[in-house]
Order: sequence, then structure tokens, then C-alpha cells
Amino acid sequence: MPHAREVAVTGIGMITPGGPTAEETWRAVCEGRSLARTDPELAGLPVDISCRIDGFDATASFGRPLARRLDRFTHLSLDAARQAVTDAKLDPAHWPRERVGVVLGVGSNSLETYVREFTLLGEGRPRAVSPMALPRSVPSMVPAEVALDLQVHGPSFSVASACASGATAIGVARDLLLAGTCDIVLAGGADSGRARMTATCFAQMTALSRRTDDPSAACRPFDVDRDGLVLSEGAAVLVLERPDDARARGAHIRALLRGYGSSSDAHHPVAPHPDGAGAERALRAALADAGCVPGDVDHVNAHGTSTPAGDTAEALALLRTFDGTPPPVTSTKSVLGHALGASAAVEAALTVLTLQQQHIPPTANLHRQHPAQELDIVTAHPRPTPIDLAATSSFGFGGQNTVLILAKP
Repeated sequence: MPHAREVAVTGIGMITPGGPTAEETWRAVCEGRSLARTDPELAGLPVDISCRIDGFDATASFGRPLARRLDRFTHLSLDAARQAVTDAKLDPAHWPRERVGVVLGVGSNSLETYVREFTLLGEGRPRAVSPMALPRSVPSMVPAEVALDLQVHGPSFSVASACASGATAIGVARDLLLAGTCDIVLAGGADSGRARMTATCFAQMTALSRRTDDPSAACRPFDVDRDGLVLSEGAAVLVLERPDDARARGAHIRALLRGYGSSSDAHHPVAPHPDGAGAERALRAALADAGCVPGDVDHVNAHGTSTPAGDTAEALALLRTFDGTPPPVTSTKSVLGHALGASAAVEAALTVLTLQQQHIPPTANLHRQHPAQELDIVTAHPRPTPIDLAATSSFGFGGQNTVLILAKP
């Protein structure tokens, strides 16, 4: 039955360590093998592993001047946005530019650029600092560059809710459509966590897995032997429209975004509330927004970072919300790693594909759960499952929690 607050997903663009498209990323997560490996760019650091994108040539995609002007996280967002628009069968040369918006989440900006430019400044060489250092690294430039590339004249802005940023952007985009501000919104997230400073900071916080001798076994969400996350990079963009508008132009509706919920832990700068109270509030808010109850949900794409505290809090929140029996769960970070501000958008896109394919991709490296936190986690192989409604959860530093509810059209 149609829901008054739902919007349609009519296009997906994605570039991740799993592949340069949504289809290749989907195949990678369904194989259920971690893509983590030693990263030459992190050589000499306490943790030198990551999940990285290979073979992406920004110069070939955008031309040398634009490629040089932009940082990697913006390169990735442009690529995903172009893919999404093509997938939605939209033509930027003919769409209503003033009625199109861009909302993208960014968890961090370009620490790689800042390190290089601050080094020049520290060496007493201010005239060598690039005049583009600031505009190329400001988070708001990600949606601005997408708007410039695709000639979007409607609202264009970024949102930052740490590792929930991509999902928050999708929720805000939904509200722009429901308010009548836009007719089409490109929404998602982009980030690259492979800068040496980023990796160093996460290592100093003891947030990273130290299994550097066996990278493919490092990320193990919900496993009792987990010891931290694996950094990654990527981008995902969804095209959102009101369902009636999408049908009127003959668009293929991939899924319906039916609910959006958000909350704050107000507990600690980086640690989640130990019993997952904020995560539970966001999940219940999303369910209420979607007009459904926990029993209606057939699948959860979990945040599942592989950190001891984070996975425990999430498991407890799921067990309480679903009265001890949550639906089948997966964590695609086990394969793709944690792409920070992009991760929630990537997982939203993968949840759309799960609804379309009607099977759940497996979680890699799960061998044994804590008996008091045991979930029905899909492992080893994709699980065919009738799925009408799915939730995807995303949480971040500062106690930021966002949950999206997606439905089969």
C-alpha cells in the first residue's frame, strides 16, 4: 500500500573497492570475501591495511584540469553521481535544473591535501601553497562540484553526521521532495579514509584492526574475536523522486524509501552508548515514520564496523527492538571495509539491490558470536529470502544515529 511519506529510488551509482559500478560491487559483496589488503600508501604506519579502489583514473574520466583541481573523495562522488543519473535515464541537458537538488554526506575532508599544504607552510614556503587547497578540500565542495558538473541549479549542500552522513543525506533529500522544494534529488555520500593522517588518527584511537599479518581476516563484524575496523573509500549516489513523478516519466522504480529516523546518543565524543539506546531510538523513529512495526522488517543491513563496543551496542539495540528475534542481518563492511562518510550511502544502495535481488549477501569472517548478543547473521553464501521491507542502520562519532527503511516497489 502506498505510504504518504515515501519517495522512489530511480537510479544508483556506486564506486567501491568491490568494483567501479553498482553491479560489480553487488557481485563482490555476494562473494562474501573481505577485500582488505596491505596498502602501500600506508607503509610504515602502525596499521597499513585498507580496502582500496583499484583502476580508477580520474584524468581519463574528467580530464586533466578537473582531475588535478579536485581531491579523491570528490572524484569518487562525481563518478557515482554520473552513474546514478545515467541509471535513472535522466538527461541533465533537458531536466528542470531549478528543481533538481544535490545532498551529499561527507564524514571528513581531505586530510591528505591539508598535510601536504601545511608541510609547505611549516617549511616557510607560503607562496608554494596551492590557491586551490581550501576549495578542493572543503566538504561543501563535494555537492557543489556535482552540481557544477551536472548543471544543477536547485539546492546543493553537504551534511556531516560522521559515519552516518550518507544516510542522513538521503533522509534530508527525501524531505526536500516531500516539502515540494525539489522534484529530483541526487543523494548519497563520498569519502576516502586512506590518507596517512586519517589512518594514523584511527590507529591512535585503537579503532583499527591490528591483524596486519592477515588483512582478509581483519574485519569481522559481530565476531567475538573482532578487534577493530578496516578503513576504506568509495561513493554512492541515489536518484530520488516522488513516486508519481517517476511513474509519469516512465522511470524504473528500484525501491521506495519509506522511513527515516535519526537520533543523538549525547553520551561520549566517540564511543556509542553501551546498550545502544540511541541506535534503538533511531530505528524506532524510522519504523514510525514508515508507518510499520518491527515485525514488518524482513532484513537489516547493519552498521557492523567490527569494533568491540560498536557491534555490541548495535546487537543489543536490535535484540530489544525486535523483542529478541531480529530478522536476518548482514554487514557489508566485512567485505568492503569502512568508507566513513560514504559507508551509509553504499549500504543504502546495497539494501536497494537486496530488495531487488531477493537475497541477502553474507557477512565475511564471522565464526562465533557472543551468546548474549546472538543475531541471525547471514554467512558463507547469499541467503534467498522474501524481502518486502528492509532497514539499514548507520552510526557515527558524536553519537550520530540514522536508520533508513526501504521497501520493494
